[in-house]
Amino acid sequence: MAKERMLQFVSVKREMPEKRPADLRSQDFHEIYREYAAQKAAEQASRCSQCGVPYCQSHCPLHNNIPDWLRMTAEGRLQEAYEISQATNTFPEICGRICPQDRLCEGNCVIEQSGHGTVTIGSVEKYITDTAWENGWVQPVKPMVERGESVAVIGAGPGGLAAADMLRRKGYQVTVYDRYDRAGGLLTYGIPGFKLEKPIVMQRVEQLEASGVNFVMNCKVGEDLSFDAIRGQHDAVLIATGVYKMRGVGGPGSGAKGIVQALDYLTVSNRKSFGDEVEAYDNGELNAAGKRVVVIGGGDTAMDCVRTAIRQGAVSVKCLYRRDRANMPGSQRETQNAEEEGVEFVWLSAPKGFTGGASVEGVMVQKMRLGAPDATGRQSPEVIEGADYIEPADLVITALGFEPEDLPTLWGVPELAVTRWGTIKADFRTHQTSLPGVYAAGDIVRGASLVVWAIRDGREAADSIAAYLAAPASVAAE
Repeated sequence: MAKERMLQFVSVKREMPEKRPADLRSQDFHEIYREYAAQKAAEQASRCSQCGVPYCQSHCPLHNNIPDWLRMTAEGRLQEAYEISQATNTFPEICGRICPQDRLCEGNCVIEQSGHGTVTIGSVEKYITDTAWENGWVQPVKPMVERGESVAVIGAGPGGLAAADMLRRKGYQVTVYDRYDRAGGLLTYGIPGFKLEKPIVMQRVEQLEASGVNFVMNCKVGEDLSFDAIRGQHDAVLIATGVYKMRGVGGPGSGAKGIVQALDYLTVSNRKSFGDEVEAYDNGELNAAGKRVVVIGGGDTAMDCVRTAIRQGAVSVKCLYRRDRANMPGSQRETQNAEEEGVEFVWLSAPKGFTGGASVEGVMVQKMRLGAPDATGRQSPEVIEGADYIEPADLVITALGFEPEDLPTLWGVPELAVTRWGTIKADFRTHQTSLPGVYAAGDIVRGASLVVWAIRDGREAADSIAAYLAAPASVAAE
């Protein structure tokens, strides 16, 4: 019944209210949707075979107890389902929305492997946690015992917030430092609102604040406050800054106006969704409305850019990627969503330069073919000579991935060891860095990766920090 009413509402949503059936006029869309979502969640949860070897759980970085909370959902025991979900995942409502389930839990579902279509685990996870928030089951953390030791968390992204939550549950005093004016990191300013609604992120931040976590925003470590000063104020430090330095694009004309980086573009769009005054958006510099947009890249950030440009009213949106669809690093589900929304993918194409002088007018595209596999096993793209052409463009967005900033130099801490890629060198089990009492987690250690991995790293680092603070002074000093 709920499905029929949902379809009926959608079929007439563009008509004038007086043309809608009387029983639909009196019902709010969200009420109908909630009824439909409850029905679908129970239906999908009941499809779980409760197999003896839960591949969905083993392929989740957090090893969430997926079969257990699916069973609870199928039986209508939603509060228990939420408690099981929350026990291993700090932000299940966020993972349910943005995790690439097709590459993780859902892609390894036994029912999916047998050809009957996967259980939609992500949607059920989202429904469980949304229901928990609506019913007041999500409450501020109240530690059993308050402890005197304090921990600094540098970075308010998913890894840092997950660690802050875990540390507060253990009773430690936590202060989070972040460069932005709002907590959440890329959850807030990187991922578009149509994938991750910003109130969803902000309610978690507010819960952490109500739990006693202190936030110091608009604080650039190394400029507004030194790293040594932070170390001096706290008993332990967790570095969870993420990676924000974007790889640039070279070639003739690469400095022209209208060639912008993906993070700048997405941050401005997200700021507008908060109601901020953003000159770069209002003057059209970082606004795709009425423009021919070309996005360069094939990852999830590129997909966020093309889908944002469509929503801003771009005349056309094309995505250039130097390999083919099968070798695209981004989510296949996101690629399909983008195509359905009108994005055109130009495979085996790479930028050679740009035309237009002071302002970009086009991308010089060189066609590619896939050659012999490289060291990772992926086929390397090779240039097809004489196949170049010009792709007209008014706005070019480069989404070529993220690199770590040079933190030892920026923070004046040369003794902080890094890898040859510039990421912080940390023990993969304890997350301990080369500095005593200093830990690191998330993308700043593993490189640009998934939110769910950052959450796992933050939770693990919190456990290690707690063990370090609880150890006798002689042991902790070793």
